[in-house]
Amino acid sequence: MDSLRLRVMQFPCFLEGKNRSKYRKSMKLNVGPHEVVSADLSFHKFIDFALSESNPRTHLIPSPLQQERVSNIQAIDGTTELNFLSFEASKIRMMRSMYIDGGDSLQVLDFAVFPKLECDLPIFCANFYSNPSMSIIVLDLNPLHNVITDTNYKEKYYRHLMPLGLKYAELLPWGGKLTSESLRFFSPIVIWTRFAPSQQKHDILFEAFKDYFKAWLDLMEEAVEETDDARIMLNMEAQHRYLTWRAEKDPGHRMLKNLIGEAGAKEVLKSFLFNGVDELGSKKFLDYFPEYELGDGTVNEKRSVLGKSFDKRPWDSTGQFIASSHH
Repeated sequence: MDSLRLRVMQFPCFLEGKNRSKYRKSMKLNVGPHEVVSADLSFHKFIDFALSESNPRTHLIPSPLQQERVSNIQAIDGTTELNFLSFEASKIRMMRSMYIDGGDSLQVLDFAVFPKLECDLPIFCANFYSNPSMSIIVLDLNPLHNVITDTNYKEKYYRHLMPLGLKYAELLPWGGKLTSESLRFFSPIVIWTRFAPSQQKHDILFEAFKDYFKAWLDLMEEAVEETDDARIMLNMEAQHRYLTWRAEKDPGHRMLKNLIGEAGAKEVLKSFLFNGVDELGSKKFLDYFPEYELGDGTVNEKRSVLGKSFDKRPWDSTGQFIASSHH
């Protein structure tokens, strides 16, 4: 176990050869016609931090998922690097990351932590996309149960985190219209933002990631595992519903399809990023979200069918939902 813990803390040793050198390189991003930012704007240090911070709190064990499902997936262009990591622990069903290194043109991090079904913990979610002109960011402790209708769950996990959310809501302002369908999977402390890449914004985002991840680890340490079968089943269905939505409607699907082809994209989405969609339940997407069914029984490919979107943060400073939407 000691040797395993050392390897977890030294994350880059999981990468080999050119993967490791590309993983460590710095980016030079053009953010305007005459402006170049020369700085390390990649996301590798975010993963390093998460693994090293987790290590004293729990025992991360490498998951076989990584080797079995995605170890041989490579980009069609032959230059973009895809790096996958997956772990499990006593209260963690899966901690996984997908890091896409496209050099100066593309940097993507999809990092998430899914709790064991005995815990109703939120799902830690960090989805970061950056190209030379724009960074698109979602960082949240995604609620396992609906925080708009389940006030007890909201109080349990988010009331004491509101000051943290408000701090970063000011530093990383709301990123524009967000559909009501997406909103139901976010918490009152969600960071949804967009900005032109810069060292300052990147540093703020890193601080937010660290604070949010430490907050999630605190919740994990305090969590008492459920023993009631009915509650465990509720947690399982809630997690399966979340996975089903993400696997079907994840905005990164098109990017993955372009990078690794349609078959590879589906394998990464269902077997790795949202592992459990085929194992944790038998319900299909339209069972959970019947409003997406078309006349021929297929799924509407639109991300929003309700027509509501929120161009400002729809929670007040206490975490109360304020439903002012714009069609």
